[in-house]
Amino acid sequence: MALIKSCRNKSPEIAEDVWLADNATIIGDVTIGKGCSIWFSTVVRGDVNSIEIGENVNIQDGTVIHCTYEKTKVKIGDNVSIGHNALVHGCTIEENVLIGMGSIIMDDVHIHSNVIVAAGAVVLESTVIESNSIYAGIPAKKVKDLSPDMFENEVKRIANNYKMYSSWFKD
Repeated sequence: MALIKSCRNKSPEIAEDVWLADNATIIGDVTIGKGCSIWFSTVVRGDVNSIEIGENVNIQDGTVIHCTYEKTKVKIGDNVSIGHNALVHGCTIEENVLIGMGSIIMDDVHIHSNVIVAAGAVVLESTVIESNSIYAGIPAKKVKDLSPDMFENEVKRIANNYKMYSSWFKD
């Protein structure tokens, strides 16, 4: 059973149909919307500020989501996929975004809708990522526009697959 823990008089609010891996950790001021899945060894730590996760979000194995005390919060929109071992810290991610495996998203980053952040990218503090684009590298830079085909075949496909995968684990 996932570790769900209160901190500083705030308890996580988790929609009924969310799937939580047995060793996921959800702490403090965290809100998780409908249809989400929080995968193995993921930590969502709302101890120092709030974390708001929209609907149909999948946060894959080993990811850490955190904030900066009295400075930054995390807000994640609907239909977002966050790849294995990503670090998401004090930022805003709008809807229909794919954050690649091992990416690092720093404080005050704003990722607009319909974006891919490539695996291993490091998005530096206060970066603004424009809609319909692909960012990659260290530091992350725009490498090309996100085509409608790539949006369907990557961003939407992965989000839909994770809805299916989580259903395999529900009782």
